[in-house]
Amino acid sequence: MSNIRTITRALISVSDKRDVHTLAAFLQSNGVEILSTGGTSRVLGEEGIPVRSVDSYTGHPEIMDGRVKTLHPKIHGGILANRDIPAHQEDMRANCIEPIDLVVVNLYPFEKTVAQRDVSFVDAIENIDIGGPTMVRSSAKNHAFVTIVVDPDDYSLVMDELSKHGGITEKTRQYLAVKAFAHTAAYDRAITDYLQTVIEK
Repeated sequence: MSNIRTITRALISVSDKRDVHTLAAFLQSNGVEILSTGGTSRVLGEEGIPVRSVDSYTGHPEIMDGRVKTLHPKIHGGILANRDIPAHQEDMRANCIEPIDLVVVNLYPFEKTVAQRDVSFVDAIENIDIGGPTMVRSSAKNHAFVTIVVDPDDYSLVMDELSKHGGITEKTRQYLAVKAFAHTAAYDRAITDYLQTVIEK
């Protein structure tokens, strides 16, 4: 089967941690290096799954109460690089950027937060994810090389493809990219609806 992309490095940063340990354990057992952020890293560590923290990879700590952690060229360069363009490869080497082949991200629970009767405007704003949607969109844009997963229900699909093909097929990457763009579109729609309601009060 042509155009299968292997996975050597994954970035996992999820709000919904359902079944994430199952996927991570599978990836680790198949030789995939796992990068992860604070909360997800702790959960996986508690399960005995070795991960490399994003801040140790980027050389830059999480700052501003976690508002800035994945917004870094070593993350987005690793996701967005076109592996077929020599200049991109040279930029990666020159800047010590490693390719990221799988991104597993779902977003801060904005809709669940604003559905609470006593939620404050400040809490609502703090639950607007920035780094997550950026990684999702970057990965979906570059799905020719990167697999993006936003739904835990798709973990089994990824594991099945890796087991059967040793990588992810183009058809599956395209399917997951479409789902990813739908995910960020719905997320932005929820934020827009909430802010419009606040403005109109």
